[in-house]
Amino acid sequence: MKDRYLSVDQVAELLGTSARFPRRLVAERRITFVKVGRHVRIPESAVDAYITEHTVEPISCRTSRLKAVA
Repeated sequence: MKDRYLSVDQVAELLGTSARFPRRLVAERRITFVKVGRHVRIPESAVDAYITEHTVEPISCRTSRLKAVA
């Protein structure tokens, strides 16, 4: 299966952010990208990997260690 290459605006829409956020990820080299002339394209798989890598799982319920005060 071929990877789709997304524009910065498409990545921003996918992540629900402004275009500034994916541009910052590219500038800081925190996400894989491809330069096509002066254009920047981000592989869809890189966006999926970024989301997976930064997903925070909820902690399991813990019993309360606080004692009831009468």
